[in-house]
Amino acid sequence: MKVDVYNSKGSKTDKSVTLSKEVFGIEPNDHAIYLDVKRYRAAQRQGTHDTLHRGLVSGSTRKIKKQKGTGTARAGSIKNPLFRGGGTTFGPEPRDYTQKLNHKVKQLARRSALSYKAKEKAIMVLDGVKMDAPKTKDFQGMMSGLKLADSKTLMVLSAPNEAVYMSSRNLAKHRVMVASDVSTYDIMNCNTLIFVADAHEVVEGMLK
Repeated sequence: MKVDVYNSKGSKTDKSVTLSKEVFGIEPNDHAIYLDVKRYRAAQRQGTHDTLHRGLVSGSTRKIKKQKGTGTARAGSIKNPLFRGGGTTFGPEPRDYTQKLNHKVKQLARRSALSYKAKEKAIMVLDGVKMDAPKTKDFQGMMSGLKLADSKTLMVLSAPNEAVYMSSRNLAKHRVMVASDVSTYDIMNCNTLIFVADAHEVVEGMLK
């Protein structure tokens, strides 16, 4: 699959790149995408939720009234969940939400997500992005030149570039990532995927 190369001003150059069929041209596997996105989103959960059960609530453990003869139900502790201020029954406790997924399934999921973007013609390649210092206005201007100002985009770099990353950080619809960090969720969560220079080659090298 051939994709035209654009410059940072939004003009088409006389260059083009060929995307690998092994990565960008497979038959997408929806279930693999589902499993990998579920794994990714589960890993984002902190798992620090907690409640006080009756063993953790502060209070006396003395028997609050005699066992019989009161006409009411027996009660052994003020920390009983039935009483106001008592412990929580079956409340959440800290846990790890990490889910295991085989490496080959993760790769299949990313190849499937990239193939969907290729079918939708939602992949763009830039010849390069030059920024001497972080400036959100410049990044926004570049997106306007590419006619993607109002679109949800993911810009993929082959190597870290702090100036470009910092310039996009305040823009809700635009994200910048290094190719080695891109997940299936990131690919599916954007409308347009932008590869800068040889970033697509880095992705192909990881997924072939």
